[in-house]
Amino acid sequence: MAGASTREKFWSGNEIREAFLRFFESKGHRRVRSSSLVPHGDATLLFTNAGMNQFKDVFLGLEKRDYTRATSAQKCVRAGGKHNDLENVGFTKRHHTFFEMLGNFSFGDYFKKEAVAYAWELVTLPGWFGIDKSKLYVTIFNGEGGMQPDEEALSSWLHQSVPRERIVAAGAKDNFWAMGDTGPCGPCSEIHYDMGPAASDLGHTDCKFPCDCGRYVEIWNLVFMQFNRDASGKLTPLPNPCVDTGMGLERVAALLQGVISNYDTDLFVPLMKRAAELCGVDFAREEKLEEGKGGAASLRVIADHARATTFLITDGVLPSNEGRGYVLRKIMRRAIHHGRMLGTTRPFLFEMVSSVAELMKGAYPELQESEKMLKAAVLAEERQFGRTIEAAAGKLDLLIQEAKSVAKDRPPMLLGATAFRLYETYGLPRDFIADAARDQGVFFDDEGFDSSFEAEQTRARASWKGGAKEAVNPAYAKLAETYKTEPCFYHGTSAKDCRIEAIFRSAGILPAAVSGEKEPAGSRRYEIVSELKSGESGEIVLDRTAVYAESGGQVADTGAFYDNAESQLLAEVKGAFYPVAGLVAHKVVAKETLRVGDRVAVVADAERRARIIRNHTGTHLVNAALRNILGTHVKQSGSLNAPERLRFDFSHFAHVDAEELRDIEQQVNDEIRLNTQIETNVTSLEEALASGALAFFGDKYPEHNVRVVTIPDPRAARGFYSKELCGGTHVARVGDIGVLKIVSEESVAAGVRRIEAVTGISALEHYQQQAGILRQVAGKLNVAEDDILAQVEKLAQTAKQLEKELEAQKRKGALSQADELEALIRESREQVAREAMVKGNSQVQLVKGVKVAWSRVEGVNRQQLREILDRLRQEIRSGVVVLASVENGDISLIAGITKDLTPKVNAGKLMQALAPMVGGKGGGRPDLAEAGGKDTAALKSALLSIPCLLEGLL
Repeated sequence: MAGASTREKFWSGNEIREAFLRFFESKGHRRVRSSSLVPHGDATLLFTNAGMNQFKDVFLGLEKRDYTRATSAQKCVRAGGKHNDLENVGFTKRHHTFFEMLGNFSFGDYFKKEAVAYAWELVTLPGWFGIDKSKLYVTIFNGEGGMQPDEEALSSWLHQSVPRERIVAAGAKDNFWAMGDTGPCGPCSEIHYDMGPAASDLGHTDCKFPCDCGRYVEIWNLVFMQFNRDASGKLTPLPNPCVDTGMGLERVAALLQGVISNYDTDLFVPLMKRAAELCGVDFAREEKLEEGKGGAASLRVIADHARATTFLITDGVLPSNEGRGYVLRKIMRRAIHHGRMLGTTRPFLFEMVSSVAELMKGAYPELQESEKMLKAAVLAEERQFGRTIEAAAGKLDLLIQEAKSVAKDRPPMLLGATAFRLYETYGLPRDFIADAARDQGVFFDDEGFDSSFEAEQTRARASWKGGAKEAVNPAYAKLAETYKTEPCFYHGTSAKDCRIEAIFRSAGILPAAVSGEKEPAGSRRYEIVSELKSGESGEIVLDRTAVYAESGGQVADTGAFYDNAESQLLAEVKGAFYPVAGLVAHKVVAKETLRVGDRVAVVADAERRARIIRNHTGTHLVNAALRNILGTHVKQSGSLNAPERLRFDFSHFAHVDAEELRDIEQQVNDEIRLNTQIETNVTSLEEALASGALAFFGDKYPEHNVRVVTIPDPRAARGFYSKELCGGTHVARVGDIGVLKIVSEESVAAGVRRIEAVTGISALEHYQQQAGILRQVAGKLNVAEDDILAQVEKLAQTAKQLEKELEAQKRKGALSQADELEALIRESREQVAREAMVKGNSQVQLVKGVKVAWSRVEGVNRQQLREILDRLRQEIRSGVVVLASVENGDISLIAGITKDLTPKVNAGKLMQALAPMVGGKGGGRPDLAEAGGKDTAALKSALLSIPCLLEGLL
């Protein structure tokens, strides 16, 4: 036991989380909900990995909130891209894929003195965590790299009566934090706890801080963002320095619960016990094993990965072969493999989901709401992995046999790069591959595997490096301190007497010579000016506007600026966007000179807006219908509300069948016919969510003044059909939509489906187009429209019969050609010479005493080619048979070798040599292999080269 606290109280993980948040609420901080694990609008991150992620735009000046102090318990994942702890999980005391980061934040409010005081009070006061001060150390930045030492942090810690000898200065690697290559950065200060000699990974008994043997554990990092770093590396003091702190819940739980390993806390032990039960092992016995060894490590892996799996799928990530889904798949398959190591081959991980949801329901009630979908998604992946293991095991065995066959005067070795491809492609765990190789007397290339793994990690880090966000254009940021654009677009499509507050003129395209990672060549630059002349393009900020700025899936309005009498066109408006929160920038082409201070009338294209809002309200209806019919696991993954159509992406792990689509469409149109009045109100986020309103796909919402759009339905138990947080514009009554027609449903990513639909006049145009096509088809078939289906079925049956007859003819022709080669093989039994026997497209020849027969067979598919090969292998008795066929420009090759000759020659190697000659690839087993190709002109010469190839292989 680590003996962490001066109090006798046992602190549960839930109590620690709540105490942290309550402490900072008492200090005037706003409690902010955890954001999604899928970062919204931030391409620089694979997963949310720190508490500050959701406040990134606030730190950068892109967004302003109605509070300057915040506190949160943020769910985080580090398992891919730049931040990848996956391979360490289960084998160390403190590595996790999923974890919670407790944090407090100041946005230009308090700074170092207060941040240090709050941290020391929470950590040491008996009324709070009450940790023994004699076990605590702190670090500060030492000022390397031409920067000054952080004397202010030192003074702040001394002010809290921390002994000077317990304050250690450290370098930039550990004590200077940066958001990216450019942007906000600053020194940081860490609090460390002495866990005692028993915690040392190196067996140290008398080491001193800051020894990194594992005895001294960082529990809290206080980051002081006080500089902005530009592209040249120059540091400029920020006008409003900020504070960003992070305390790992799992680490503090270990400390306060008096244990050394995070896995021995109440956040993990119940999950490990459940994993032991599901895998049929004795938890108490496994836990007695040395840390990171055997069953103990496997139980920790399963517990950790079950948490990550549950939270990631709840936030809309589903297993796939790319991006976030690929990382999730690796996490899940690693957990499944460790279950197999414990002796279970049946699905078990899906049962762990319920345990995670039950354990975490207090802080994350949404887990239990999604439990049914979670279990189905995990069970499907477990079953698929079982099938993959079977397929991959055969591939692995082939590679092991190949390694043995190529080894001559040296021990056989399975190359690391080859093994890594199995690891990446099939998800076969490394130790599974290594054990299989060693069981058959083949060495495993650990060094080569490590090299390939590191190369992949480097590639992944590079691919997710993204573009580090820079601070907003200073002119926009400064403007946002004084002005906000009042949105008039909720009340109509025109507004008069709108004042021009700022003008940004295009300064041209950034040339390649001065472009960089942050501003690639081709980017358009803008400069702030006092006027925009006729013909010039620019961006204009108004004090009020009726033009909707693109956000929340709704495209921007287009329109125009006029004089207040609306008699003179001043500018065309091509769109609008939010450069910073609350400020609308209009993309314009001036028709007359415009100056800062001018008053204009703003007119949005009313007909275009009407089409857009019909589609936007339509997405709300579609979302509600999907949740009603498919299940409440459906979550919005994206949307587009444009004039022509609506597009709605949602999480669902199965194809939506025709009957379900019909029901969804019917339910939506039933609501449209009710023609209820849409209700919009502004309230707090907490009240909105409590009322049943839905929030989507990691969107960032203000704590106050959120818009809630409700579609009432007196028939519904809750009194409404749909209720969503939404900042978009909508129809006044649902009936204004007219009708909604679903035009397509498809998969856009693993676990993500997409519905496209049209409404109103677009729906009418769609119906008219479909009716026109129907008339044309009826005309072509020479039947009435009502008789089209019957006639198509009749034609389909006729076509099917003709195809059968054609296949029969092809098969007959193929067998005739096979007869030719079969006859040649029989004739060759008397031949002892090396010369070839040729008949038509067939040839038989002896090569080093081995009979080889080959032929080009026309008009057959791969399956028929295999059937013919089996027949010829029986006829040849001992030899090699190669067949080729061309169908629709694609070459099929197949080679078969009788069992008695496989020790001498390998069919897979023969195909590997032959396939490139026809522009293809191939391979397979020693006795049977296949290949494909495209170069039909080279096929004849390739077949004639078979004796030479075979001679080289024998």
